[in-house]
Amino acid sequence: MGLTVAEKLIAASLVDGEMKKGNRIGIHISQTLTHDVTGVMAYLEFEAIGLKRIKTDLSVSYIDHNILQADYKNPDDHRFLMDITSKFGILCTKPASGICHQLHLERFAKPGKSLLGSDSHTVNAGGVGMLAIGAGGLDIAMSMAGEPFYFKMPEIIKVVLAGELPPFVSAKNVILEILRRISVKGGLNTILEYTGPGIKSLNVTERATICNMGAEVGATTSVFPSDEITRYWFKAQGREHEWKPISADDDAVYDKVIEINLSELEPLIALPHQPDNVVPVREAAGIDIDQVMFGGCTNSSLQDVMSIAHILKGKHVHGNVDTALYCGSRQVMLEAIRRGVIDNLVCSGVRIMEMFCGACNGMGFAPPTHGKSLRTGPRNFIGRCGTECASVYLVSPEVAAASAITGKITDPRDLDLSIWKYDMPTKFIIDESMFLRPKESFDDTPIRRGPNIKPLPEIEAVPDQLTGKTLIKVGDDITTDHIVPAGAHFLPIRCNIPEISKFVFKVVDESFPERAKEAGSGFIVAGHNYGQGSSREQAALAPRYLGVRAVIAKSFARIHLANLVNFGLIPFILINEDDIDLFDQGDSLSIDTTSLKQGAQYFVHNHTKDVKVAVETPLSQDELDIIRVGGRLNWIKLRNN
Repeated sequence: MGLTVAEKLIAASLVDGEMKKGNRIGIHISQTLTHDVTGVMAYLEFEAIGLKRIKTDLSVSYIDHNILQADYKNPDDHRFLMDITSKFGILCTKPASGICHQLHLERFAKPGKSLLGSDSHTVNAGGVGMLAIGAGGLDIAMSMAGEPFYFKMPEIIKVVLAGELPPFVSAKNVILEILRRISVKGGLNTILEYTGPGIKSLNVTERATICNMGAEVGATTSVFPSDEITRYWFKAQGREHEWKPISADDDAVYDKVIEINLSELEPLIALPHQPDNVVPVREAAGIDIDQVMFGGCTNSSLQDVMSIAHILKGKHVHGNVDTALYCGSRQVMLEAIRRGVIDNLVCSGVRIMEMFCGACNGMGFAPPTHGKSLRTGPRNFIGRCGTECASVYLVSPEVAAASAITGKITDPRDLDLSIWKYDMPTKFIIDESMFLRPKESFDDTPIRRGPNIKPLPEIEAVPDQLTGKTLIKVGDDITTDHIVPAGAHFLPIRCNIPEISKFVFKVVDESFPERAKEAGSGFIVAGHNYGQGSSREQAALAPRYLGVRAVIAKSFARIHLANLVNFGLIPFILINEDDIDLFDQGDSLSIDTTSLKQGAQYFVHNHTKDVKVAVETPLSQDELDIIRVGGRLNWIKLRNN
């Protein structure tokens, strides 16, 4: 039996376990990436391991999220990152060099290699046939230390693309269509593998756009084959020597199949407040808007910028609409300047921002009170934009540009627009002047640490009996943005766990931090897909700091589940989902954890209601052993002593 592209990529890095669906497997990681929101913690964790140099082929620290320098916190973090990366052999980019996923695609992604990133959209690199997976910062630290990365062998969904995208229907609509079909949890423990004749019509950045938002369906990763289209991209980037062909065998077997005819797609839009709340744009047409954000890691390529400029050329942004552009990299910006595109956009009334993640994660350009914002980024979770009462809609660059002109949600096909076709450059501008190369060997140069950078909290081992109250009960699809907020006020304190813990569940229940801290020990009860979204490990570590010892849920998102393990919180799954009705906030609970065994059944004793509820853990014995000692850092220290 032949292999899929995904299976070939996993097999090339496999160091532990068998590639059987559902098995726990370990892979060697070739490359890692972090950004400044997640990187400070990851490097503090690597430092705590005690090694002097990284063991990966390449590790890159991108400073691309917390760029606003409203006070000392972000500049201090940037200085810390520049110091510590140089010391340990990690390449670092200076602030606003570009969005990590676009920049990594341009300069470092390689077909056939493995990439682990402390950002869920690391999967972007699957567009070149790379095994790219998002994870928490501690998993990145462990990979830099040479430890295998463990996950369950996923099912592989074959996404067959036929036809060719019509005018004004770009690649963003492909992944919006998938979200419409399978939802934000329909890809849990799967890999989306794209194939079919339609992929020949998609260039690398279009493929990366589709892979990028595979994170929103909960997929472990997404991949395209590495073919002549990929080779053309590498040649244009001056990296043809790093290209290699990778394709599925003719007799490869898949677990499921999704078929999409590109020719039949129409412009789509994700309504607030979930990426899978997708309808045709024509059904939302006419809604007044206040703001348009062009860019984000999903749609900030040269093609995206030029498509926006084509629609806006000779026109002006509507008087009621504020617009801003975040180019994905210096390369994109320089190429756009060369073509006169930036001049045209400025004349149209578009604000040109720095090259960073920006408004997508609430770092500036927040909408007004009750504002409606159209964005080309990947997420529209409530409050993520920086304004809790605002509504964010996700659209393609073409829909965003057309709507910016009219001041209302608009299908670009309804405007009298000439058809434009993108021709990718045969040779891109290469600018690595903002890359800081690490020192060739370890030295004892002091690392500058600002007062906002706090030591990692100590986490004690799991006792034989967990007791406490139900601190909060929440529903399905609770995101890491719900647990630890994004935005300009909160991102700068992510490396300060005592401080960020004051805002846990802020958008759900502002009283949670105070109640949790006063209780000293307790539980979270949740529905399906708990921990959806960002890879931020603070969504596990900050609740643990407040005294949360376990999460009882119907199901968990993959990255958050791993983060719970890393920081010593036990995830329990309800055996009977209806039993969630037996829990209420404030109930007193206990669980006997004397023996943590894979496959065992446990009983949560709800003393308030005098009932016992059966639960189990989705974890392997190795993961339970890690939790027992208080998480992975404790585990590796004990192993090495």
